[in-house]
Amino acid sequence: MLTVVVAWLAVLAVCLAAVLFGQSARTATRRRRRRRSRAARIGLFLSLSGPWLALLAGAGAGAVTGAWLVVAAATACGIAATALAGLTLRPH
Repeated sequence: MLTVVVAWLAVLAVCLAAVLFGQSARTATRRRRRRRSRAARIGLFLSLSGPWLALLAGAGAGAVTGAWLVVAAATACGIAATALAGLTLRPH
């Protein structure tokens, strides 16, 4: 039981780190005001909201399956993949 709690605390830490990392996509310096491309808008959404959505999906999957430890590891990987996808679509 303690292992599961520590694993989900680690997932929460990964999520917070990904959100802080995604904030840099929004606060990057802008040279001039221009319309963002569709990929850049999707990348910004993934950078800001994607980690939270991945965390909610992981918590839901854990509740449905009952395999909390395995789902915690998969959720941490999903959060990292979401943050990297956002970075790829909207590099700063």
